[in-house]
Amino acid sequence: MSVVTRFAPSPTGFLHIGGARTALFNWLYARGRGGKMLLRIEDTDRERSTEPAIAAIIDGLTWLGLDWDGDTVFQFARAARHREVAEQLLAAGRAYRCYASQEELAAMREEARREGRTKLYDGRWRDRAASEAPEGVAPVIRLRAPLTGETVVNDEVQGRVVWQNENLDDLVLLRSDGTPTYMLAVVVDDHDMGVTHVIRGDDHLTNAARQTQIYQALDWAVPSMAHIPLIHGADGAKLSKRHGALGVDAYRALGYLPIALRNYLVRLGWSHGDQEIFSTEEMVKAFDLAQIGRGASRFDFAKLESLNGHYIRQTGDVELTKILEDSLPFLQGGPEMAAKLTPERRAQLIAAMPGLKERAKTLVDLLTSAHFLFADRPIPLDEKAASLLTPDARDVLVAATAALSATPDWQTAPLEAAVRAVAETRGIKLGAVAQPLRAALTGRATSPGIFDVLTVLGREESLGRLQDASAR
Repeated sequence: MSVVTRFAPSPTGFLHIGGARTALFNWLYARGRGGKMLLRIEDTDRERSTEPAIAAIIDGLTWLGLDWDGDTVFQFARAARHREVAEQLLAAGRAYRCYASQEELAAMREEARREGRTKLYDGRWRDRAASEAPEGVAPVIRLRAPLTGETVVNDEVQGRVVWQNENLDDLVLLRSDGTPTYMLAVVVDDHDMGVTHVIRGDDHLTNAARQTQIYQALDWAVPSMAHIPLIHGADGAKLSKRHGALGVDAYRALGYLPIALRNYLVRLGWSHGDQEIFSTEEMVKAFDLAQIGRGASRFDFAKLESLNGHYIRQTGDVELTKILEDSLPFLQGGPEMAAKLTPERRAQLIAAMPGLKERAKTLVDLLTSAHFLFADRPIPLDEKAASLLTPDARDVLVAATAALSATPDWQTAPLEAAVRAVAETRGIKLGAVAQPLRAALTGRATSPGIFDVLTVLGREESLGRLQDASAR
């Protein structure tokens, strides 16, 4: 049997980080078995489904590197097929028309709550003749669910899960206006798309029982199901915005690499021994549903940052520069930097990258550290840099500028030798010379190694900035 999975988000907002993990698990399971992952946009909620949300989902998946097979399926466009199946169940006697009014339904719900019953509908139209139908009332179509016995889902993560049929309602398949319900649409779409494995959050576990009953009423094979625990915050509470429950687009804007986010998400709830860092190929080869735990995983920003820093350091300088350049439209301050990224500055950025990426945890860190490359003369000093340029420091700066001007070979070793000579002549530590140089050259109190800065900026720009600072 060829494996077919699907990712089926509702386009009512951004691609949530939990949704991204669900998509990743579906993608890995299918790719690791030579199967297909399909994409279905469940846009039946017409009031909340928006084109920008659809675009955000597709863009988020694309940025994460999660491709899908075939055309994207839009659930709303299949409404006629869903109605056809509801009518098919009606004709077979496995569904029925229900004429209960909203007032009657409200009274049933209230009575069930009083008696502590989970079953809210009392089945009053299950066996009544159509001739008894009140005039002017448009009926819904309900599933004629089994009243006794059990509905069982042998879940690949949760194990054997059992529901007593006496506690399950005759769920609505078709509303009174003829629109299909989510429960029916999902079953019909999964069947028609040939889905063999449904991998989704465990908040859908109760839905699995109801959907299984629809499959059985249609005599269709029930796909294998795997309900994965939700992601919680570091405090163990359900993940929310205060924990960082952001859209994938926000993680992009925060400067995370797609490969790092994929690697982090795959380890949220899935384990493979003690291994933490996976190439994409390793993930595809190793991923299986059996290693997904039943307990909720906890989102840890510090761990994500650490992993992101690892991938930044492991990425080649030219490739990382290209990644940073492509990300500039999404990063804070990035568009301004993009406007200044001339071929000369791009070359400088590549040359500076070894020092820039050493301490960076995100692309935002890289951009911040690379600020000195994009600064226009006379470069502005931040508060800490300005505090470093005391009268004594300015005196040292003048001496260092003279020594550097006299250095014919503008390379790291000769430049370092010249600065060290200034420190030794004055009987001060190297840092007492390097810090004023750093402030004058970068406008910041922290930067990559000062000799790397001098080399990357070049003789003319470096001396010009030093002279500007001396003349302030």
